[in-house]
Amino acid sequence: MSNTEKQGVTKIRSFLSCRQVLNLLTMFGFMLNYALRVNLTIAIVAMVKPENATKSDSLTGNLTTSTTTTTTTVAPNLNGSSSPQLDDELDDRFSWDTYQQNFVLGCFFWGYILTELPGGRLAELIGGRRVFGHSMLWASLLTLITPLAAHLNYVLLIIVRVVLGFMLGASWPAIHPVAAVWIPPNERSKFMSNMMASSLGAAITMPICGFLISVAGWSSVFYATGAVGLIWSVLWFTLVYETPATHPRITPEERREIEEAIGTSTSKKRPSYVPWGDLFCSPAVWAIIITHGLSVFGFFTVINQLPTFMNQVLGFDIKQNGLFSSLPYLGKYIMAFSSSCFADYLRQKKVLSTTATRKAFTTFALTTPGLLMIAQVFLGTEAAWSVTIFTLALFAHGAVTPGYLGNGLDIAPNFSGTIFGLANTLSSFGGFLSTWMVGALTYEDKCYHQWQIVFWILAITYISGAVVYLILGTGELQPWNNPPERKKVSDVHNEEGVPLKN
Repeated sequence: MSNTEKQGVTKIRSFLSCRQVLNLLTMFGFMLNYALRVNLTIAIVAMVKPENATKSDSLTGNLTTSTTTTTTTVAPNLNGSSSPQLDDELDDRFSWDTYQQNFVLGCFFWGYILTELPGGRLAELIGGRRVFGHSMLWASLLTLITPLAAHLNYVLLIIVRVVLGFMLGASWPAIHPVAAVWIPPNERSKFMSNMMASSLGAAITMPICGFLISVAGWSSVFYATGAVGLIWSVLWFTLVYETPATHPRITPEERREIEEAIGTSTSKKRPSYVPWGDLFCSPAVWAIIITHGLSVFGFFTVINQLPTFMNQVLGFDIKQNGLFSSLPYLGKYIMAFSSSCFADYLRQKKVLSTTATRKAFTTFALTTPGLLMIAQVFLGTEAAWSVTIFTLALFAHGAVTPGYLGNGLDIAPNFSGTIFGLANTLSSFGGFLSTWMVGALTYEDKCYHQWQIVFWILAITYISGAVVYLILGTGELQPWNNPPERKKVSDVHNEEGVPLKN
């Protein structure tokens, strides 16, 4: 390599470090993760023949029932009239009734739930870069064949969606082991905010997919998101490596900074087993699991069910307004990123301990929506108040990122994937439970009084999550994070490079 080329590489390294590349690709990865997950939710309105694409007022225990209803305004073009291309291509649509639409939307979660815990543990054993990258790669390929599957057979489409969920379910817990070996402890809150880029993806995906449908038909949604996912996968496997020690382009200074900051909290040799007894007996683990479950229950209800309240009770369709549709998602990401930067600053300056930081932000992120739901009980008869309250609730909820969301990296970085996988598996049922709850309360009576009960339940749920974490949560490293090997393991694959010489 010539001196000029070496100088060019040095300038690139100084401009964009390996950690910054990892941050950017992780952020875009979670944006695409959401796009690959909900593209069918957006496109299904244009996929179904008009006489069958009726709105469903019933909530039948399916997580995505209300999502089907609330996305019926995406297919029209920008001036509000139906797209001529869509009207002229009715042969490209399907005669699915409401039950079939909800079924094909909900089957995604069958596979999604199955790989949360295994995906987290697999990432601890073979590396989060592989698990996260392959989950996105195969999900992108499945997205590309979705139109073909839909045209061939309805059952084949269901199979594709189940396998898609199976792949994407492993991606969320896999990012924790990546952070455990790549991100210094005082920068992890900011890194974990990349997970909330899924909210940013929501704000971008819906209008873009709506435009694609209006100009190129519903198939273009799957081709576009799948193709972008493939491009991202190539970049991920090219630019991201499992550990700083195995990265060929990392500078000695950056590698030393990362390894010295992480120290011995993340084991060089990945533990060959999970100390399940210690893990399940740890109050710190249960603080994460319970708080995450209650938090996600409230979030799913606000996202999936309360727009139905706005439409049925107040006669205001929030999804008809592009600003109101995307603002909560955008606001949540802004809160997640800004609060995470602030939390890392407080920890770096030793203004607050890790425990105090996690508890302070978790309390704010859950108590604020809880109090807002109480306000909704008394002010919810006005559409303007409801829109404001829902938006502020989602905005404040973004602060869970520097709260409990990355807490597994504090208490047990070697098993952070397992902890989050376990928490996310159980919390995934929150979507089903919230749908069942709202359906049971409003099935025969959709009056405002019944929805007030829903708001009271949400208030109790949110505030209970904050109380549980205040009592049980901690940021201290747990003694079972580095369990002794039960026997000598000589053939455990170790990808670490030769340690740097001081």
